Amino acid sequence: MTNTAGDSDRTVVHLLRHGEVHNPTGVLYGRLADFHLSALGREMAQTVGDHLAGNDLTVVVASSLDRAQETAAPIASAHGLPITTDDRVIEAGNYFEGKTFGVGDGSLRNPRHWRKLVNPFKPSWGEDYEQIADRMLAAIADARCSARGHEAVIVSHQLPVWTVRSKLQGHRLWHDPRKRQCALASLTSLTFLADELESIIYSEPAAALLPMAHKTAGA
Repeated sequence: MTNTAGDSDRTVVHLLRHGEVHNPTGVLYGRLADFHLSALGREMAQTVGDHLAGNDLTVVVASSLDRAQETAAPIASAHGLPITTDDRVIEAGNYFEGKTFGVGDGSLRNPRHWRKLVNPFKPSWGEDYEQIADRMLAAIADARCSARGHEAVIVSHQLPVWTVRSKLQGHRLWHDPRKRQCALASLTSLTFLADELESIIYSEPAAALLPMAHKTAGA
């Protein structure tokens, strides 16, 4: 997408989920350091970079987490732009960070963790959904202002992207995580006319690289 003179008041902010992460132990990595893209994840990042190479990008933003910075790198390089680090788009805080999550040999096998699951509406195991939405909205507003009349990319994480999309669409924020439409290396593109949201379009530029089991894995 390339804006023309007649589109000077139209701005697009692409919310990009990072690519696949190397996580051989299968833990919920959350905000932990040193979780980098896998070889497949790097390929995903390059694929999205190629997909956006012809776009009118003037701003690239990413959370400070390794996987977000590495996903942003091919896009920033293709456009000769710096990566602006903004932790308002970082992964949500989560009690189960660093643990395997599930029954069987996962952390849910231990009853002491069960109290963290009593309230799915807040949620009781992590950062409040409204707080996630508010910080994402603030980051989007700043990126939109910086890229006014052009396009921006924000590299974030599945839950923050899905939460702010739900907020913008007027949907409830609590949800079944298995039903999020936010695959690895997917784009949720917000188009604004002046300061008004005009459309939300979801796409998967790296869909050909997505095994079914990976479409909603990770964070």
